[in-house]
Amino acid sequence: MKKVIASLIAGLFATSVFAQAPAAPAAAAPIAKAEAKETKAVVKADAKAAKADAKADAKVEKAAAEAKSDVAEAHADATKTKAKAHSKAKKAKAEAKADKAVDTAEAKKDAAMK
Repeated sequence: MKKVIASLIAGLFATSVFAQAPAAPAAAAPIAKAEAKETKAVVKADAKAAKADAKADAKVEKAAAEAKSDVAEAHADATKTKAKAHSKAKKAKAEAKADKAVDTAEAKKDAAMK
């Protein structure tokens, strides 16, 4: 029973402490202005940070696009070079075959003349 009475008395004291009137409105005005300035500064800083992030993201995207373009260009160049090499190899093979045929024909001609 003593605990119940003690808790009731403590509750009365606690409510009396929180039931006090707030500070005078004249004193609250400078505080509100300061809070408004602080809030405005925070909003500006956030906007500035967001703008910087957007610029950084744009730079990264631009670099990625340039890299993709460079890779595509390199691939196209490699394909073109490979096609040229293949064409040259075909021509060389055809020339070698023709030279071999001429050499064979000359060898037969020489053999027939002996």
